[in-house]
Amino acid sequence: MLGSWPARRAAMSPRRTALIFEDRRTTYAELHARTTRLAAALRGAGVRRGDRVAYLGPNHPAFVETMFAAYALGAVFVPLNYRLTAPELDFQLRHSGASALIVAPGMPPVSAGTTVTLAEYERFLATGGPAPAPTPADMDDVACILYTSGTTGTPKGATLTHANIVWNCYNLLVGVDVISDDVVLISAPLFHVAALNQCLLPALLKGGTSVIMPSWDADDCLDLIGRHGVTWMFGVSTMFAGLTRSPRWDTADLSSVRVLLTGGASVPEALIRRYQERGLAFCQGYGMTETAPGATFLEARESREHVGSAGPPVFFADVRCVRPDLTDTEPGEPGEVLVRGPNVTPGYWDDPAATAAAFVDGDWFRSGDVATVGADGHFRIVDRTKDMYISGGENVYPAEVEAAIFEHPAVAEAAVVGVPDEKWGEVGRAFVVPAPGRHLTPAEVPAFLRGRLAGYKIPAYVDVVDDLPRTGSNKVRKGELRALPLPTRD
Repeated sequence: MLGSWPARRAAMSPRRTALIFEDRRTTYAELHARTTRLAAALRGAGVRRGDRVAYLGPNHPAFVETMFAAYALGAVFVPLNYRLTAPELDFQLRHSGASALIVAPGMPPVSAGTTVTLAEYERFLATGGPAPAPTPADMDDVACILYTSGTTGTPKGATLTHANIVWNCYNLLVGVDVISDDVVLISAPLFHVAALNQCLLPALLKGGTSVIMPSWDADDCLDLIGRHGVTWMFGVSTMFAGLTRSPRWDTADLSSVRVLLTGGASVPEALIRRYQERGLAFCQGYGMTETAPGATFLEARESREHVGSAGPPVFFADVRCVRPDLTDTEPGEPGEVLVRGPNVTPGYWDDPAATAAAFVDGDWFRSGDVATVGADGHFRIVDRTKDMYISGGENVYPAEVEAAIFEHPAVAEAAVVGVPDEKWGEVGRAFVVPAPGRHLTPAEVPAFLRGRLAGYKIPAYVDVVDDLPRTGSNKVRKGELRALPLPTRD
């Protein structure tokens, strides 16, 4: 199914630019030809329908070609997080049973069956003939395995079928007015489900152009927007916060940009308003790897009226917010998000126990995220269930505290975790990164929050740090922060 996309798009728009990477442009005709040759080369190396083909490396056109070649063979694509260590990668390669691996230079020393480095890539590709070697896949066949970021415990391999991915593309195209002239900036890692399924694939489906960044850099992002006339992009809040901290933020040419998409974590309203002040539609959605990823989405025309909202459910999915007994919450009452629809994973690779635990009432997927739903049906993401802590009997959601801290003019980033306390059970500990050129003391943060937050929400500990530990998809590793020894409390 997905494996036929390069051929179909090449037939419709062969000379249109599909990919831009550094100084190289790839047309749709070229993408189809290269994907076909790679599929034939992989087939010659023994890859068959149902086998797993992995890719390890930064964003690169070879990622796209490997993915479509695997799909053309009816194989399962396994994009790996290149920021992981060798033991972590070895686990995922063994767990997925990958029989082939395309790997970029400088990656940790790993191997799986047929291993091809990018230095050998062109020679390997040339061994494949020009004749197509498709193996038709069914819509319900597994297309890819995406390993969860592993912020806690061992990563699980979320499986997405061809149907899951196609329906997610439909949901994205309903929410964003993607056109064939669009230029999409792929600024987040392609092993991240949002960069892959919310940007690259919808753009390709419509015949647009994807500008691929090998890695994130705020100044490079601004350069590429101006050079190529980027019309939309996805990023997590830390990436968008980084753009506002650039000395070029106030003068950069962003006139081509129609909409900015974000997700992955609750976004501070102060950050959203900074983009709206530049006349940009900043749209927050909500989703997860297991929903391919879109579950809710705020359309651009609604973004000013509903600042901070993650929007209503996407067009082709149902989303609920429930209490522990699975009854629906009242408007404004926090509860866990459940999702049902054709975009929802059938389960985890080779893990029936985790699959069974992930679903309730048959086909409702448990997100582990806390949200509220307004009377207007808009979801507002509160936090992860596991990140919430209880202080003196009161629930505290770190995302709310982080958003309040972010409003301090000297703060670039903030992360809050719950830590043990003899008197209150748990209290907050904030890790704060100062903005460039700004000085910040720990005592300033609680003082700033007084009057903005209830007393029990104000962190008892504040650490001023240079940076925060992150996963490959730029989420903060809060488990590492919780494990740090507590400083002496004033």
